[in-house]
Amino acid sequence: MYQDVLLFIDGQWTKAAGGRSIAVVNPATGEQIGTVAHADKSDLDRALEAADRGFRQWRKVSAFDRSKIMRKAADLLRQRADQIAPLLTLEQGKPVPEAKGETLAGADVIDWFAEEARRAYGRVIPARTEGVYQLVVKEPVGPVAAFTPWNFPINQVVRKLSCAVAAGCSIIVKAPEETPASPAELIRCFADAGVPAGVINLVYGVPSEISEYLIPHPIIRKMSFTGSTAIGKQLAAIAGAHMKRVTMELGGHAPSIVFDDADVDLAAKLLSVNKLRNAGQVCVSPTRLLVQENIYEDFVGKFTTAVNAARIGDGMESGTQMGPMANDRRVTAMEAFIGDAVQKGATLKTGGNRIGNKGNFFEPTVLTDVPMDSRIMSEEPFGPVAVIAPFKNFDDVIEEANRLPYGLAAYAYTRSAKTAQAIAASVETGMISINHHGLALPEVPFGGVKDSGYGSEGGSEAIEAYLNTKFVTQAGL
Repeated sequence: MYQDVLLFIDGQWTKAAGGRSIAVVNPATGEQIGTVAHADKSDLDRALEAADRGFRQWRKVSAFDRSKIMRKAADLLRQRADQIAPLLTLEQGKPVPEAKGETLAGADVIDWFAEEARRAYGRVIPARTEGVYQLVVKEPVGPVAAFTPWNFPINQVVRKLSCAVAAGCSIIVKAPEETPASPAELIRCFADAGVPAGVINLVYGVPSEISEYLIPHPIIRKMSFTGSTAIGKQLAAIAGAHMKRVTMELGGHAPSIVFDDADVDLAAKLLSVNKLRNAGQVCVSPTRLLVQENIYEDFVGKFTTAVNAARIGDGMESGTQMGPMANDRRVTAMEAFIGDAVQKGATLKTGGNRIGNKGNFFEPTVLTDVPMDSRIMSEEPFGPVAVIAPFKNFDDVIEEANRLPYGLAAYAYTRSAKTAQAIAASVETGMISINHHGLALPEVPFGGVKDSGYGSEGGSEAIEAYLNTKFVTQAGL
C-alpha cells in the first residue's frame, strides 16, 4: 500500500538530486514502511526557479478559472479519500475514520478558498475632485514558502496551499518527513486537476536547513508556519530580517472551563473525546481542565471513566478510538511531564504509562492536585494527558486561564448566557468555543494571539495574508 515518496518540482515527481532519502516508520509497529526523498540545495534551487516561473503564469489566470481548477482538486480528493486515509494512518497513527475525516475536511477547505478566490474584492473610494478615480485592488503577494507539521499532514498543508493557489500565488511546501505520503497525495490532486507546472512544489529534508535557505531567498515573498512557539519565533526572526510577510500558527495550552451550572455529563463527554483525538497531538486540544469546586469531584470521576473506556490500538484496526503517538519522542515527553508532576506532588488518577513494547502507544492520563511549578502547567504537553484543577470563582479562573503566554484556543461550559458572554470577553485567546467544540471549520477564523502566533488560516481573513493591497488613483486627461 505504501510507496516511496518523491519530491514534486516543476510539475514532475522526482527523486532528490543527491539520491538521499529518509526512512518512514509506522508508529504502531516501529517498522519502516517506506522512504521519502531528501532534498538538497540543488533541489531547492530548482523549486525556487519553478515557483518563480509558476507565479508569473498563475497570477495571470483569472480568479474564476483558478476557482474551477480548485473545485476539481477538491472533487478528486473526495474521490480518493478511501485510498489516502490508510496511508495517513500508516505513517501518522490516527484511526482510519479520523484520517478519512481529515481528508474530506481538506476537500471542504479547498472548496471554501476556491470561492474566496472569486471574492477577493477591492473597492472604489469616492474622490474629492471631479474626474479622479480612486481604486483599491488586490494582487497576489508572490511565491510562498510553507512549513507544516506531522500531526495533521493534510489539514495543515491544505490551508496554506489553498490560500496561495486561490490568491494567484505559487508555493513551495516543506511537508513533514515523518508523514510524507498523505500531503503528496493532496498535491497530486491539485496537479491532476490542472494546476500548471511550477505553481505547486513539494520538498522534504532537514527542516532547519530548508527554512533557513528558503525564507531569506529573494524569490520568496511570504512564509507560513505551523508548529511550536520556539521554532516559530526563530523563523519569524529570519522573515523579519528580510521583510517577508508571515502567518504563524503556534503552540497552545487551552484552558477548558467548566462552571458549576454546566451540563457535567456533556462537558465530560466532549472534553474527553477531544482530549484523546489524535492522541492529544492537537494544537487546540483541551489541556488545563478548570472545574468549579461544587462539581469538581463529579467531573473528575466522569472524565476519568470516559478516557478509561477508550479503545487504544492500531489505527488500522476497526473500532480503535485512539492510535499510537506519532513518534517515540512524544512518548518520552509524556513520561517526563508525568514524572515531573508526580514527583512534585500531583495525583495520578489514571494512566501514566507506555503501553507494551511495540509502537508508540501511551495510556490516556489524568493528573489532579498538580503543583503550579510542574512543567505540564506551563508547557504544552501535546499528548493524551489532561490536568484537572478546581477553581472558586470567575475572577480566579480568568486569572489562571490568562496566566500563560499562549492564546490559541479555549473552551467553556455554562448554562448562563451572562457567564458565557463574560468568559468570551475575558479570556485572552484567538478562539473560544462554548458548550460545544466548534473550531477549525473552513469558513471560520483559525489562529491565536500572544505566543500562539498571528494571522488566520481560516475564514475570509486567511486569504488576505496572500494578497497585496494596491491603491490606484487616476485623473482624466
